[in-house]
Amino acid sequence: MRAMLVAAALLATAIAGARAEQVYRWVDKDGRVHYTQQQPAPAETKNVERRKLSSSIVDSGGLPYATQLAVKSFPVTLYSSPDCGPACSEARESLQKRGIPFKEITVGDEKTLQELKGLSGKAQVPTLRVGPETVAGFEAGAWKTALDAAGYPASGLPQKPSEPTPAAEPAAGQR
Repeated sequence: MRAMLVAAALLATAIAGARAEQVYRWVDKDGRVHYTQQQPAPAETKNVERRKLSSSIVDSGGLPYATQLAVKSFPVTLYSSPDCGPACSEARESLQKRGIPFKEITVGDEKTLQELKGLSGKAQVPTLRVGPETVAGFEAGAWKTALDAAGYPASGLPQKPSEPTPAAEPAAGQR
């Protein structure tokens, strides 16, 4: 029974320590640095900084940990075009169903076209970029292989459709 009480007390202490707390760092008139939980009187201080300490829990942004790691190391970009049709729709939906956050670039000007050709050697859409790897054309098996190799989970939280990055408008004299 005593061991249970000690364990409960330790747990309560750990939980209390994990709460977010406010700490003040301030310098007194003699130049000494102090840290307190109460704000010091203005007459006693030269420089006051209010800091918020929090628990060591990392905000996941709602993504599973494996997905967070994959996004950080191997970001996903989908290259599409307005006239791509069902292939781009299927490609986009496959990423969304798998719960993969991605950036979509709409190829519609010379700059984005050259960027796409530089990545894949082709002007084909949809094209998938997973970290340094590029897969031209939508073929579900090839896309799955690239995403699996990057560490993306086979399924995840469905992603909201992203707004494609539009191609830049040509300048007035370039039309």
